[in-house]
Amino acid sequence: MSEQFQIEPMGDHDYLVRARYSGGVIESRFQASPDVVGLLDVAEDDEQRVIEETVLYLSERQPVMDIPPLVDLDDVAAAYGDQYIDEVSRRLKHA
Repeated sequence: MSEQFQIEPMGDHDYLVRARYSGGVIESRFQASPDVVGLLDVAEDDEQRVIEETVLYLSERQPVMDIPPLVDLDDVAAAYGDQYIDEVSRRLKHA
């Protein structure tokens, strides 16, 4: 499945993510929880990169069309636990 993501900062730790896939386009609002960003051990100005890697992480585990309209990083961390934190942290350090 061919996918393309566009991420637009909306302010106050919120981002609009547009994901293109073979069936169309979905839009989701992602909230970058400062607690999760802190667990990933990245600077606050790297927040958009955290969102990018989170979108990629989720798209590898579920169809893009199943990404909900509102995604809070706290919920992603709760659902995937250390696996999410470890994987996204590794990706950010090697990017």
